[in-house]
Amino acid sequence: MTIIKNTLFFIFILFYSFSAFSEQTVEEIIKERKSIFSKNYKTAKRVNSLASNGDINEAKKLMIEMSVNYKRLLDLFPENSKVGFGTEALPSIWENKDEFNLLMTKASNNMIELTSVIDETEGMKATLGKYMWSSCKSCHSKFRAEH
Repeated sequence: MTIIKNTLFFIFILFYSFSAFSEQTVEEIIKERKSIFSKNYKTAKRVNSLASNGDINEAKKLMIEMSVNYKRLLDLFPENSKVGFGTEALPSIWENKDEFNLLMTKASNNMIELTSVIDETEGMKATLGKYMWSSCKSCHSKFRAEH
């Protein structure tokens, strides 16, 4: 009986999440992803400042927030959102969707890993470069239009 309840609950949640996503307009999707990227950039600058000033615990909270944001981005590039509303996403995202998704997942994982290694690092700038800034650069160089 519990298995049936759990299965029905899972199916309900699955359909609910799909319908919630499908209700977003293309404009809302593009605005949300632009907002998340912008927020992650501002948050990365804040992480950089906090970590450099020794406020590691506060920086870790922001790293986790960035990780969650990267995971959310995986759902914000449907086929119908390639153009319009000021998007700076290049067609290469949809042409190389698996690679793009892998980069978003890697960026998310890097932020979690950064929370583990930041306490032990002697070279703060290099560590932030390796785990945080390199993720930004690898994606921007291939998947974002220059501005």
